Amino acid sequence: MDENRIMDIPTAEQLKNELDRIRYKRRYVRTLFSTIGALIAAAAATVLLSVLVFPVLRVTGKSMAPTLSEDQIIMCSKSSKADRGDVIAFYHNKKILIKRVIGLSGDIIDIKEDGKVYVNGSPSDEPYAFLSAEGECDINLPYTVPTGRYFVMGDDRALSVDSRSSAVGCIAEENVIGRVTLRILPLSDAGRVK
Repeated sequence: MDENRIMDIPTAEQLKNELDRIRYKRRYVRTLFSTIGALIAAAAATVLLSVLVFPVLRVTGKSMAPTLSEDQIIMCSKSSKADRGDVIAFYHNKKILIKRVIGLSGDIIDIKEDGKVYVNGSPSDEPYAFLSAEGECDINLPYTVPTGRYFVMGDDRALSVDSRSSAVGCIAEENVIGRVTLRILPLSDAGRVK
């Protein structure tokens, strides 16, 4: 009977192997949890950046052609105010729209019969415009942009429903998500938005 008890006692080699196994398991669990924690922190930082500083959006519709095409992925910047000629993303009736800023607070916008846009009496240089301003216009021209608002138009003027329509009107500064700065996807179209 004493012989069986001696055989049940592990050898020094077995004890060392068991301790090594336990230490390895603890290191593995610690490494696993720290990796998961780092991934969660990185994902949270990415989400915060994309929501608060650099929103990422998908283009729907064709009103900004040829500058932006349907299904492109774009990035906005919230870091500065929009200026004339900038492309902005904004909220309108629970939707996100993307248009180009034509006029700022106090600007006088006029659209002539030939579709040419005038800002403060001067013709607007619009190399990005696909067509002249031929789309829907039910506002009284010339039009003065109210304080704290932007007058916006799509680059494809024939398709775009924008500030020329009372249904959209001028965009309040607080509704602006940000200036569209980059096309991210598809990679063949990646680059700055001008």
